[in-house]
Amino acid sequence: MFGVAQLGSIPLDTQVLRILLAGVLGMFLGLEREWSHKSAGVRTFSLISILGAAFTVVGSVPLVVVGGVLVIVQGALLAVRGLMEDEEEGLSLTTSMSMLVAYGVGTLVASGLTLEAVTVTVFSALLLVLKRELHSFAWGMTRDELRSAAEFAILAFVIYPLLPAQSYDIGTGNLVVEIEPRVIWLMVVTVAGIGIINYAVVQNYGGRGIAVTGFFGGLASSTAVVGAMLDHVKQRPAASSYAVAAILLADAAMAARNLVIALLFTFETGLLIGAVAPLGAVILGSVAIAAYTADWTENLEMELDSPFSLRNVLGFGGLFLLVVVTGGLAAAQFGRLGFYVTAALTGLVSSAGATTSAVILYRGGGLSAEAAVLAVLIATASSIVVKAGLTFASPNRDFAVKTATVSTVLLVAAGAVTIAATI
Repeated sequence: MFGVAQLGSIPLDTQVLRILLAGVLGMFLGLEREWSHKSAGVRTFSLISILGAAFTVVGSVPLVVVGGVLVIVQGALLAVRGLMEDEEEGLSLTTSMSMLVAYGVGTLVASGLTLEAVTVTVFSALLLVLKRELHSFAWGMTRDELRSAAEFAILAFVIYPLLPAQSYDIGTGNLVVEIEPRVIWLMVVTVAGIGIINYAVVQNYGGRGIAVTGFFGGLASSTAVVGAMLDHVKQRPAASSYAVAAILLADAAMAARNLVIALLFTFETGLLIGAVAPLGAVILGSVAIAAYTADWTENLEMELDSPFSLRNVLGFGGLFLLVVVTGGLAAAQFGRLGFYVTAALTGLVSSAGATTSAVILYRGGGLSAEAAVLAVLIATASSIVVKAGLTFASPNRDFAVKTATVSTVLLVAAGAVTIAATI
């Protein structure tokens, strides 16, 4: 007789439990269909998932295929019935496809792909529940917005995975620079992503939204913020003052990030206190100048043509690649001048990378506290300089000159604070 002890000895990964899990996931997937009073509901979806799991457990591929065909036929019959009974219901393609998804979930669970099955179930359920919201969102999109969304999807989910993950050496002899195609392309995707976020914020908050995007975008990539701002200033020249403020706030976010890195990872070896005053000056100075530069009382109405321009984004990616190659070759040529030159050139691309390198060397005893702090400050200043320089790619000279001017003022002020702190 099968007792409780025997029941407790059954391992958790048995096919029986997988079939039960498939039924539960199918039941969850059918909840929305049941609530919407569709032809197929909780019981039907649960049975379909159990069927997919059972056929997969048997291990017969033809049987799994036959089961899938039966589900498709059943879905087609329900669709025809819905068309005959309710003209507004149409072909009920959503219910038919949901039934096929439920069958697929059952096969995934039985194959041991539990996480994948749960992911498919939850995401599919969200698509069903958010029907009205998704339709409203899709119908409210303009043609340019739809095109930008498609272009971003291609950039992020088609081209990026196809790029090689390894790095390549460019140059000959001692002048060799290491290039990572995915890192370069990730900058292109970041610029496009910031552009989309900025577009959404601006649509809701006007010109002030650009500055908000600048700060939060700066936490991810302050250089990428410049690319997004170049695109938006080209579309809307009147927003140049807010774009300058966005770049300054990106500088503030970049300095805050570097300061956190410099302090967070040096508790055991001694905090890099020397970085607090100069980086604090950059943060406070950037915010103060940004507040003064843009007229925050003005309610600037903005109508951007599209979330981002693919040509501008790719152009900025090419410019970024040029900076990487030039900076790397310069580092190879002048490497004998020491770690400071390397930090300055690395800061042209990633001040966070230079800061992390300085902190790691300091923790390992390769750099003194003073040298590590100076390397962090050089990388931060280099990042501010390169962002100001990149703005000259804009046809709006007033925007470029204003950004360069306020960046110079910021660097002078930070330098003064650094000198005062060392006296």
